[in-house]
Amino acid sequence: MNSDIVRNFLEGYSIEVTPNAASKIDNFAEILPANTRIYIAHIEGTPIEDMVATAKKISYEGFSPMPHFPARIIKDKKILENWIQQYADEANVKEALLIAGGPKKPYGDFDSSIQLIETDLFDKFNFKHLHVAGHPEGNADIDSDGSNTNVNKALSWKNEFSKRTDASIAITTQFCFDSETIISWANNLVQMGIDIPIHIGIAGPAKLQTLLRYSMECGVGASIKILQKRAKDITKLLLPYEPSIVISELADHKAKNPNFNIDKVHFFPLGGIKTAASWVNNI
Repeated sequence: MNSDIVRNFLEGYSIEVTPNAASKIDNFAEILPANTRIYIAHIEGTPIEDMVATAKKISYEGFSPMPHFPARIIKDKKILENWIQQYADEANVKEALLIAGGPKKPYGDFDSSIQLIETDLFDKFNFKHLHVAGHPEGNADIDSDGSNTNVNKALSWKNEFSKRTDASIAITTQFCFDSETIISWANNLVQMGIDIPIHIGIAGPAKLQTLLRYSMECGVGASIKILQKRAKDITKLLLPYEPSIVISELADHKAKNPNFNIDKVHFFPLGGIKTAASWVNNI
């Protein structure tokens, strides 16, 4: 692993927290570089007050909070506006990750991130960065036949939206363990005329059992085989997984192909925020 190439690739990385995990961090400045973007996962059932309080803590400590807006748990436009306004007024939030969300059936009026975008409420409250979801291994909830037809159609719509808005648009992906899968998916988007920058999702260091559980819950498909292969090696089973190989391979590809459309790395700290941050800081 060429440390300089990897460090360049990881420059400006982001990380994800939940309100519960964030409450256990005394001060993010002690573990993260200044101005790091910190996504706040909105798990179904989490009160909006907890989300806003977490965003306020992150903002106060000198970081950029990017809360999730899961369309299917938002009842209607009035609730959406209330959430956006609370984030803006109380925590100075100017960024959002717009996703469909986990529930298969919507609670109310919204079923997709496109419908959230079409309200124009994020523009009304001057949100500068809107990120949308990407799935290097597809999304069975959207395309059960594995074709990626609907996923790609939605990304094409968002690509056109990015060309007619002042907001900065990027794709933040689900985590993946296989660099070949990621590179192929990213290149296919370019071939389809989708040139939105990609923030690639990477699972941070964690116990192998933890990663396997999250991978199955999140629908990560083909790359689970990489973890399963590792699990068969008894000498590696008890060792924590580290994303060294996938990061190194992607960094090397980016160095050889400067126009490669992966712009940033986004960490899912499945083994803990401090563990992920420490791993990056010690590259």
